[in-house]
Amino acid sequence: MPIYTDQLNRKVEVTEFPTRIISLVPSQTELLFDLGVGQNVVGITKYCIHPKKNVKKIVKVGGTKDFDIDKIIALNPDLIIANKEENYKEGVEQLEKQFPVWISDINDLKSSFEMISEVGKLVGKQKEAKNLVYKLNQDFKELAKTDSLPERYKVLYFIWKDPFMVAGKDTFIQDILERTNLENSTTSTRYPILDEEKIKELNPQIILLSSEPYPFKEKHIQEFAQMLPNAYIRVVDGELFSWYGSRLNYTIDYLKNLQKDIKLHFSKF
Repeated sequence: MPIYTDQLNRKVEVTEFPTRIISLVPSQTELLFDLGVGQNVVGITKYCIHPKKNVKKIVKVGGTKDFDIDKIIALNPDLIIANKEENYKEGVEQLEKQFPVWISDINDLKSSFEMISEVGKLVGKQKEAKNLVYKLNQDFKELAKTDSLPERYKVLYFIWKDPFMVAGKDTFIQDILERTNLENSTTSTRYPILDEEKIKELNPQIILLSSEPYPFKEKHIQEFAQMLPNAYIRVVDGELFSWYGSRLNYTIDYLKNLQKDIKLHFSKF
């Protein structure tokens, strides 16, 4: 059987053409379908919601952090695709004793493209993966050329409430913000917790409230407006900032429209 190296530099021996795949990562589940191997996916998490019409009938093995080991064993996979950040280490370590587990580790667009390419090799869809990476690469190059913002506005991107948690440095979201020509107000790494005093001290010009993992809604905007009355505040589609697979196909147009809205807002002042 072929041996592959995952993004943690682990050697993983996989059946040449895996036909019983379990994905523990929502964005990578969608990728498998878009690469053309959705029929080989036998298990997914309850958070794997795309493509909607295809995932309904697939066995759900629990959440990304609390997947059911026994249910996975019963499905007898010949490949499990996991992620360092999204899945819990102990569970993955238990699974890899019995099954080949390929683990991704994503913190920027470059590592995302590497993941897409490697997953393509794993499932026998190398050409499709290469074409997808090329398209996405061109899309983001086009975004860089638009330069639709007159300056690099400072931003906080909130992913959680009670306590307030934001996306910091060394995250995929950070890279997407950078490519949107926005400057992260926090210099902390990963996902720092901020209290109201610290938020006011950082004083971002823009606050983006992600629709996931915490489901921020329009009703939360007023709460932040009381803290920072001069900030531009809006709810954004979290999938398009944090899903690092084929959902990136929808990200570019979304970011362009976001830039236009930001530019329009600040042009009024």
